[in-house]
Amino acid sequence: MKPILAFTFLLISGLFLSQTQNITEPDKIENSVQRNHLNKIMFLDRVISLENTKESDFLKTMIFQEDKDFDIRVFMDNSLVNYLHQLDPALSVDELLKKGNYQFNFIVDGKLIYTENLNSGAGNPESKKIKTNFRIPFLSTTNEDSWGRYLWMRFYLANGGIDALETGNHTLKIEIKPYLKTSTLQVGNVIAQGEITLVIPKKNVSEQQIAVQKIQQTSSWKVSKKKFNTEKIRALNQKIAEKRFRDITGIVVIKNEKLLLEEYFNGYKRDSLNDTRSVGKSFSSALMGMAIKDGFIKNENQSLKEFYNLKQFNNYSSKKDSITIKSLLTMSSAFNGNDEDYESPGNEENMYPTDNWIKFILDLPMTENKIGRNWSYFTAGVVLTGDILDKSIPSGLEYYADKKLFQPLGITDYKWQFTPQHKPSLAGGLRMKALDFAKFGQLYKNNGIWNGKQILDKNWIKKSFTNYFPDRKDFEGYGYLFWRKLYKIGNKEFESYQSSGNGGNKIIIFTEIPIVIVITATAYNKPYAHSQADKIVQDYLLPAVYE
Repeated sequence: MKPILAFTFLLISGLFLSQTQNITEPDKIENSVQRNHLNKIMFLDRVISLENTKESDFLKTMIFQEDKDFDIRVFMDNSLVNYLHQLDPALSVDELLKKGNYQFNFIVDGKLIYTENLNSGAGNPESKKIKTNFRIPFLSTTNEDSWGRYLWMRFYLANGGIDALETGNHTLKIEIKPYLKTSTLQVGNVIAQGEITLVIPKKNVSEQQIAVQKIQQTSSWKVSKKKFNTEKIRALNQKIAEKRFRDITGIVVIKNEKLLLEEYFNGYKRDSLNDTRSVGKSFSSALMGMAIKDGFIKNENQSLKEFYNLKQFNNYSSKKDSITIKSLLTMSSAFNGNDEDYESPGNEENMYPTDNWIKFILDLPMTENKIGRNWSYFTAGVVLTGDILDKSIPSGLEYYADKKLFQPLGITDYKWQFTPQHKPSLAGGLRMKALDFAKFGQLYKNNGIWNGKQILDKNWIKKSFTNYFPDRKDFEGYGYLFWRKLYKIGNKEFESYQSSGNGGNKIIIFTEIPIVIVITATAYNKPYAHSQADKIVQDYLLPAVYE
């Protein structure tokens, strides 16, 4: 071999070896069970340590029962960080951990049902540097908490798993790959895979559970005599009874201002007060519009400096002077607060333990975002709108809401959540009957008119039902504390604006068809909460009641 060619060959070989050698030292693979199952996923129906695991413990077939343990044991021939290092040798260990993790693929009967790139923060960083095996509890009789439990929920309850695993026998295959998300997404080869036959037993439900519930007469609503697709509703009720839709407590459909469908589940009744969490935020929007109409507040473009001496609070900057009520209503105030970021100083979980929520909010620093331009979910900002209302209305917010909004709508039975200063908290937690939440939705559908009286200004509703973030790709829009959401039947889209709260609670007002839908639920902090509510609307309620 010529000297130049030999040198080139050695150089390329050296580069190749440097790219593929480990960046950390993984655990030695000494366990015989692991050595026999390298790059495999094995399934178990009980919690058992690796040291005590025998070949006979691994299952090929299992009767799937949600009140039993369901574990997987993952055996790899290297650690995650080293797999990630193969995707991008230029990154440090810390950078790899920040930008990558495992990708899970759930395949049922040969069809890919769900892919998830596990959040980079999931799992122990030290374990990801050295461990070559780990267990994941999908279902636990001891309610063991882990990222694996929520991964299973997202697959099974939120992303098609429960529909793919209908009654009968099914092959569940799981593949795990490493992924890195830098400027692009890089996904490596399969590092572990396995499959099991799941036997899904039939769930026994009664005709009473499936039947469309008869509407009793009520003084609140005229009952509609319009027909609807009862088979669709029966199919929906069956899924609720079988717990294929979970934690649903009530469904109300108003069509042409009349009560068309009213159903309750899981021990809830017509008189039950529902904790709909952030659904209450939309009431702040309504009350702000009413207070502007009544002259207590000039308009939504008023700035914070007109209500507070901002210089007496921490982290003052002149930028705070420019924060408007509108930017609070559209969650674009540029405060350093984001409920979707646990490290955000203004995350709502940091506010609740304090003894003065308003001081907490006004002490927050600002971001570099332009006010009114960048959206982030900011509960504390809605609390601030409530305080502005309470300061500006001579009778106070609680009395004003009752006299000007609730009494005209005939809403007499409700409960506020309060701030530490015992002011109504507009962060959420307002409890009402499902039929009364429907009144609030119908008020918007009526362009602010109730029983012939203009309760809410029509132009305010138009502003509230405007999408102020049309360029965002991760959701369909946001107005004045209302979410914009599109539903589809076939090729036809139905626009709605809705109040939405933790647990899957919804007040849905359709903009072009005469329908209002209320869903109450208690799936608090569950990954399937909102996706199942949307599925109920799109696949069952709308097709059943839309002509």
